[in-house]
Amino acid sequence: MEFSRNFTKTQMIHVIFVLAATILVRSNVAYCRHFHHHSWDYFEYCAISCRAHTASLTDFGGVGDGTTSNTKAFQAAIDHLSQFESDGGSMLFVPPGKWLTGSFNITSHFTLFLHKDAVLLASQDESDYAVIEPLPSYGRGRDTAGGRYISLIFGTNLTDVVITGDNGTIDGQGEPWWDKFHKGELQYTRPYLIEIMYSQNIQISNLTLVNSPSWHVHPVYSSNIIVQALTIIAPVTVPNTDGINPDSCTNTRIEDCYIISGDDCIAVKSGWDEYGIAFAMPTKQLVIRRLTCISPKSAVIALGSEMSGGIEDVRAEDILAIDSESGIRIKTAIGRGGYVKDVYVKGMTMKTMKWAFWMTGNYGSHADNNYDPNALPVIQNINYRDMVAENVTMAGMLEGIPGDKFTGICISNVTITLAKKAKKVPWNCTDVEGISSGVAPPPCDALPDQGSEYLASCDFPTESLPVDNLEVQTCSYRRKNSFDNHVLKHL
Repeated sequence: MEFSRNFTKTQMIHVIFVLAATILVRSNVAYCRHFHHHSWDYFEYCAISCRAHTASLTDFGGVGDGTTSNTKAFQAAIDHLSQFESDGGSMLFVPPGKWLTGSFNITSHFTLFLHKDAVLLASQDESDYAVIEPLPSYGRGRDTAGGRYISLIFGTNLTDVVITGDNGTIDGQGEPWWDKFHKGELQYTRPYLIEIMYSQNIQISNLTLVNSPSWHVHPVYSSNIIVQALTIIAPVTVPNTDGINPDSCTNTRIEDCYIISGDDCIAVKSGWDEYGIAFAMPTKQLVIRRLTCISPKSAVIALGSEMSGGIEDVRAEDILAIDSESGIRIKTAIGRGGYVKDVYVKGMTMKTMKWAFWMTGNYGSHADNNYDPNALPVIQNINYRDMVAENVTMAGMLEGIPGDKFTGICISNVTITLAKKAKKVPWNCTDVEGISSGVAPPPCDALPDQGSEYLASCDFPTESLPVDNLEVQTCSYRRKNSFDNHVLKHL
């Protein structure tokens, strides 16, 4: 694959190992049964909603030759199918082929399904991406002070949206965008691959996403979201190619995903400085399960740095991190305001890391110079337990803010094996408070050991979140005419 030139031999060995493990995990996922058929005239798939009406992209003049633009075909198909929003919804099927397209908008009560041999190729022509306003919780674009290019697949104010497939591929073809970013030639912020705004009941699943110009999956100001069984791959040398970024979202479930990235695999966000404080929409009730990640220059799970609307009730478990800069990273700064609280992580395995744990209150990237220097973030009730790590350069770098300590940190039952060329001091802690139990090597004095009787300390909630009740069902697609009916088959 083309992206492989960006990896060392060791990283590629890791990739092969983890891909095999990921395939095994996915084959045993209990949330839905997949039925595979040789004919794409009939198949079954899993979704939060089945649809009464279907169409193929070819019904609207789509040409899958890799060079013909399909932007108009996609939008014509979706415009037509939108009439069925109140009549059982609709599904657009993308058959085998290479489908070049610019940005297109999706609709409510709608499914976009990619055949396993379908590849969406994102246009590299900037004119295929409208320039839209910055996100109100950010006040400006992430790359430039102005607006931003609309995402490849975009939707706003929607209900009941499914973007899925039989592991079909969406290729962002991001290299020209990356080159312009490095050269400082961008007029506006790079487009994301998938962005859904102000929406509810969203599923993004069973796809391979590669080479996005910037973030790959960005649900923002939305609720009731399932992100499931994605493979996300970008060169490890390219900044801001985050995997999945839930941003000011409530009730989100991310599970069974495999990510290689030049930036954070999962980046939890909620707005930037004074803009995020004013917008005041936190990310909360977030579940992350069975994640495998390679991110040599960033974090497996990052909380922030844009967290001015608040982040709370984050639950992560069964995470495998390989060759990554840090396992769990909290990023904030003076001027951010907001909070990160009630974070629970357990069952994490880390192999070859710079830091296992990293917190910093000095991540000083600001939207502009109008931030309030008195807006101090609150970081509290951070719980890590039942983890192992090997070949680690430094166990923990925990740096709070003078006069604004990070409090309620709990680390329990964690064994870290240091690398041969590890730092002489395994832990560096400033302006933090908390406890530990059964941690090796022993953490700093700011996290005093409570003894073996506290090995089960560091809370992890036992009650489920509402998003766990958002279930998928088995739907079937049978193509007879242009707009056939689905057969609903509930689990």
